Amino acid sequence: MTSEISSVTATAALAQAQRSAANTGELLKLLQPLETLMQPGDTAKAEVLAVKQVLQDFQLLLALTLSNGKSLTVQVGAGQPLAQGTQLLVQKLFSEQLMITTPTAGDRGSLTELDTAQLPLGTLLQGKVLTSIALPPQVPGAVAQYRNTVVLLNSALAGQSLSVDSPAPLRLGSLLSAQVQGPQQLRFVQVGNQLDQLEVSQQRSTQQARQVALPSLLALVQNAQANSSLPTGVQQSAQALLASLPSVAQMADPKVVAQAIQNSGIFLESSLLTGQHRPELAAPDLKTALLRLVAQILPNLPDASEINPATLATLLQAVLRNPQAYRLRNAFGAASPVAAPSEADGDFPLPPRHSEPGDDEDDLQSLLRLASGVLARVQSHQLSSLEHSGPQPDGKLLNTWQLEIPLRHFGEVVPLQVRLQSEERDEPPARDPDGNPLPKQKVWRLELAFDLAPLGPLQVQAQLQEEQLSSHLWAENPTTAALVQSQLGYLRERLGAAGLTVGELDCQVGKPVRDSRAPLTQRWVDETA
Repeated sequence: MTSEISSVTATAALAQAQRSAANTGELLKLLQPLETLMQPGDTAKAEVLAVKQVLQDFQLLLALTLSNGKSLTVQVGAGQPLAQGTQLLVQKLFSEQLMITTPTAGDRGSLTELDTAQLPLGTLLQGKVLTSIALPPQVPGAVAQYRNTVVLLNSALAGQSLSVDSPAPLRLGSLLSAQVQGPQQLRFVQVGNQLDQLEVSQQRSTQQARQVALPSLLALVQNAQANSSLPTGVQQSAQALLASLPSVAQMADPKVVAQAIQNSGIFLESSLLTGQHRPELAAPDLKTALLRLVAQILPNLPDASEINPATLATLLQAVLRNPQAYRLRNAFGAASPVAAPSEADGDFPLPPRHSEPGDDEDDLQSLLRLASGVLARVQSHQLSSLEHSGPQPDGKLLNTWQLEIPLRHFGEVVPLQVRLQSEERDEPPARDPDGNPLPKQKVWRLELAFDLAPLGPLQVQAQLQEEQLSSHLWAENPTTAALVQSQLGYLRERLGAAGLTVGELDCQVGKPVRDSRAPLTQRWVDETA
C-alpha cells in the first residue's frame, strides 16, 4: 500500500511539474527516444553543445550526465535558443519531453529593451549572433526586416540574449560591438579587422583544459613501438615525430635554436598562408607531425573500418575541436569530461598535465587521445601568443610568440617553454636632422621555463633594451639557486664578451609572482561588415 501511495504522489507531482513547465515554456522536445535510459521523473545534468535554427524553431544538442554517472548526447527541439555551454538541470516527463528545472540566463527569453540605469547611454556592448530570422512583411512591398538573437558577452547582462531587429540578416556566429543609444536603440561600431581578444581568451581556456604534456604521448609511442603493436603508417608517423626533436646538446648551436623555434608548430598556419610550408620535409614541425599521426590513427581504429575518407576528414576536425574528450567509437554519443583549469593555472608557463592510458582503451585509442591532447597544448600556446599581442592601453604595440620546444635529454623529453615579446611605441618613427626615419626603439623580453634533472624547475626572465641586458632567474630547488648564483659572474663575463651591457643579474628561490588580475584588452571583429 505504501508503494502505491508513493507512486500516486510522485505521478501527481510530476504531472503538476509538466503543466507548470508548459505554462512557462520551459519544455524541450526529445527528437530521439531515451528508451530505458531515463524514466519519468529522473533528472540529469545537461550542457548545451550546439544550437541549430530550423525554420522558426531550434534544435539543441545536449550532453546529459545521468544520476548513475553514465553520459550520452541527445537532440531536442526548443522554442528559443540556448547559448552554447549553458548548464541545465533537466527532468524526464511522461511524454517525450524534458523539463528545465533550473532557470538559467538562456531560459529567461531574449531582452527586447535595455535598462539604461544598468547600461547608461554610450555603453559598449559586445555579443555573438545566435539566430537570424526573416520577419513577415507588415504590408505588401515593405522593406524586409530580420529578428536576430544576440548573446551578450560583457557588461552586467553578460550571458543574457538580446532580440535585435535589423534591415539585413546578421551572420550566425559573428561577433558584434554596439553602442547603447537608448532603451531600444543600438549603433553598431565598426572596429576594422582587429583580433577578437575575448574569443581568443575563451578558446585558449578551452584548449588548456584539454591539453596533455608531450612526454605522456612519447612514452606511449615508445612502449607501443617496443611491442610492435602499431600499424605501419602509424609507426612511421610516430617515428617522424620522435626524429623531429632536438637534443639539449644540439641547442648550443644558434642555427639549431632557430630551427627548433620554427618547428615548434606555432607558425604552421602562417606558413600555409604565405606558401612557405613544405610538407615534403622529412622532419616537419611539431603540429604537422601531430596532425599526420592523428590522420594515420583514425582509419586504423576498429570503429573506422567502414568509414569513407570524407567522413574521416570530418572526424579529424572533430578531434581538433574536442581533442581530449574525443572517442571515435562514441563520436555521436557522449564525450568524456575534460578537466577544467584551476585558478592557479596560468598561460605561462603552461602547467604540465600528464595522462595515463585508460583501462578500456587499446594502444591506438590511447594514442589518439594523447596526440589530440598534445595538439591542444600547441594550440594553447598559439592562442596565448595572439591574446598577448596588439596595441596596449598605454599606446604601446606588443608582439608575443609563445611556444614549446621538446628536447631529448638522456632518454627523456624535457619541454622548454619560451615566451618572446617585443614592445614598441605605436607611433610614427622619429627622424634624424636630415629627415630620415630612425629605427624604432624596441624592448625585447624573453621568458624560459623548464625542469631539467637534477636541477629541478627553473624560470628565467630577461629584458634587452638598447643593447643593455638584465635578467632574473628563479629556481625552486634551493641548492640549484645557490649554484646558479655562484655562476652569475661567469655569465656576466660571457654576455659582456658578446657586446652587451649587462645590468642586474640575480637568482632567487621559488618562482616569479604573476598577477592573474592583469587587465585584458578586448577587441572585437564585426564579421558582418
